[in-house]
Amino acid sequence: MKLTVAGAGPFAARFTKSPPVKVCCIQSVAEARTAISAGASALGLVSEMPSGPGVISEELIAKIAASIPPTFPTFLLTSKQTAPDIIAQHRRCRTNTIQICDRLNHGAYAALRKALPGIGLMQVIHVADEASVAEALEAAGHVDALLLDSGNPTATVKELGGTGRTHDWSVSGRIAGQAAVPVFLAGGLKPENVRLAFDAVRPFGLDVCSGVRNDGRLDPEKLARFIAQSQNHS
Repeated sequence: MKLTVAGAGPFAARFTKSPPVKVCCIQSVAEARTAISAGASALGLVSEMPSGPGVISEELIAKIAASIPPTFPTFLLTSKQTAPDIIAQHRRCRTNTIQICDRLNHGAYAALRKALPGIGLMQVIHVADEASVAEALEAAGHVDALLLDSGNPTATVKELGGTGRTHDWSVSGRIAGQAAVPVFLAGGLKPENVRLAFDAVRPFGLDVCSGVRNDGRLDPEKLARFIAQSQNHS
């Protein structure tokens, strides 16, 4: 079954599997190839962050992105908050999608659209409480997709992803049910809970990092189980 989202546009058409699974924290060209062989539908490449796992250099991000067929979704995870900084970083890294992990300054979305035509934009929403619903639906008017995660951008040291924690899936379910763009679910997902999470939220796609790794290394068997469980839904 192909999931569809009203108004999703060409972003959703990039994905042929349902639900697509984005594997984050990719560390090398070899790991990228392993993830794709195991069934990943997209790759997440983590640039400088205030905390969390998976950070690699911009030079390595560019090398990995260049090694992947140009139509395969590659995501630059950025903690930058201004359009000029994100535009410059993207031009160094050359992914086909940007995952914005923090809140942007006013007017940044429009500036990104103008400067980077054809590049997908995904906004991360760190789901905390009811206020996250309004935040997500407002952001959805500016981007191609949302990613619902379990970070805390107001912490003394910001958490912008990779926490390994789950969050209140009932709030995420409300966002997924109302947003007019594809919604990906992240945060503490693993083979043992991904079906429960999917059934609770009914997202367009799923995002995983630590849940398919052993001591930081991607485990293709875990990833294959994760994908199999995610597809085992009604």
